[in-house]
Amino acid sequence: MSVTPEQLPATGRAWHLVRRPHGWPVPEDFALREAPVEAPAEGRVLVRNLHFSVDPYMRGRMNDVKSYIPPFGLDQPMDGGAVGVVVASNADGFAVGDHVLHFAGWREYASVPAQHATKVDADAAPLSAYLGVLGMTGLTAYAGLLEVASFKEGDAVFVSGAAGAVGSQVGQIARLKGASRVVGSAGSDDKVKLLVEEYGFDAAFNYKDEKPVVDQLKEVAPDGVDVYFDNVGGEHLEAAISRMNVGGRATICGMIAGYNDTEPTPGPRNMAMIIGKRLRLQGMLVQDHQDLQAQFVREVAAWVRSGELKYAETFAHGIESGADAFLGMLRGENTGKMIVSLDA
Repeated sequence: MSVTPEQLPATGRAWHLVRRPHGWPVPEDFALREAPVEAPAEGRVLVRNLHFSVDPYMRGRMNDVKSYIPPFGLDQPMDGGAVGVVVASNADGFAVGDHVLHFAGWREYASVPAQHATKVDADAAPLSAYLGVLGMTGLTAYAGLLEVASFKEGDAVFVSGAAGAVGSQVGQIARLKGASRVVGSAGSDDKVKLLVEEYGFDAAFNYKDEKPVVDQLKEVAPDGVDVYFDNVGGEHLEAAISRMNVGGRATICGMIAGYNDTEPTPGPRNMAMIIGKRLRLQGMLVQDHQDLQAQFVREVAAWVRSGELKYAETFAHGIESGADAFLGMLRGENTGKMIVSLDA
């Protein structure tokens, strides 16, 4: 397919990591720079990004350490989930005007190999939903609860960081699948209220209150929990181990409480309980569960259409807001999915 004759801009802006953070990232660790925009080579499409995602896992990619995903390169454009519109195509099966999901976020224009672009239906759901409730975070919640934690009807479920994009969906799926009780933690009284009144949690607590997490968890889950979905780590994980019932299962999805620590994070002090309670704690990466993608989209999209599953998005507007949006997400300033919208 030939490149379209559409007039393309000469340059586009992209966020670069220019310094590896020590502890909490600061704005000076990032730079917004211009780069040439060129017609796509054979087998590629040029996408004008409309929205891109900022996520907790990206903090780990700012460290120069070996992990399950390569670190961001210094003085190179950062990447991550994004959705946009094709403005030029040199690949069969893609036409100008198609909306696609891809992994070249943090920039205004992206040249994407066709095999790494997935068409999405802009009429079926808001495009931003493909970065959250119907995207990677949604699949993380779905697979992490149902497959990794082996959730079964009647389980009592505790979700930490429950007002976030993943946590809020975990709690609602558990409720829809017949949990006996769903409780969560969040970082403000407003978020606690949201969990109970909007998302249908049976109870929730503000982990920033002075009372220890384990005491607050005991109050909202007096009969213990069977499944723990961990987005926080630290004190939350220790509390969950203390309150889990015999045969409990935990999905270890994230540990945002320790992402900016400059020293190794101490482990839970009650690990011996894992033995007597015969607990299973299992880490997860969403890419291991792509076989569930079709089932996930089919089931969750139906819940979204019916209003049975609700979701929140926090938008930052303009490419200039990218770094601030990421830093705000780390501070917990978002409710639901944090998204940078470029479609101003």
